[in-house]
Amino acid sequence: MSQTTASTRRSQVQERSQETVARALAAAQSMLARGVALESLTTAHIAQEAGMSVGGLYRFFPDKQAIVDAIAVRHMEAFQERMGAALMADFPETTHQFLTLVVDEFVAYLNENPDFRTLAFGAPGGGRYISRPTRDDYAGHQVLEMVMEFLSGAFEIEASPEFAFRLRMATEIGDRLLAFSYEQPDTQSRLRVLSEAKALLAEYLFPPA
Repeated sequence: MSQTTASTRRSQVQERSQETVARALAAAQSMLARGVALESLTTAHIAQEAGMSVGGLYRFFPDKQAIVDAIAVRHMEAFQERMGAALMADFPETTHQFLTLVVDEFVAYLNENPDFRTLAFGAPGGGRYISRPTRDDYAGHQVLEMVMEFLSGAFEIEASPEFAFRLRMATEIGDRLLAFSYEQPDTQSRLRVLSEAKALLAEYLFPPA
């Protein structure tokens, strides 16, 4: 077998693997978006929805948690791209405008993607579904680095260890307040919580000089 033929075959196998992974993730997302509770969602259900065998699914995902985390990372990457486009389209003039834009865009993304909202915040009164290591690796590092880089370049905020810690604290606080907002009984109550959350976070991160 020539090197060219072997390379072509490897490429075809990789493409098929990527397609299989994408099909499995799309199946799980579709079921979650339809309201299927994660507790009752099994790898067998996902495989059936994706039109593949359970054994084929396990070739790429060792368990259901791995599927959940892969979906979450996909969404977080998509939101990061969306956030970058939003900043380019309407560049904030102040740090408070920046914070408002980030929160509003994230809430809009959650509303447009109910499967991600379920994974991020769980059922009302329930636990989280995304594993803590995945949350820490992406939201706790990659996203914070992007935010720090933007604040440093746009508003000349020193990217010091102290500010990085405060930003991480604000992320954790904001995460809990967002979860609380989705526990509210109506839209008006949720918007009130979000408004207070933005004011609180802005005061904490960017206090008056």
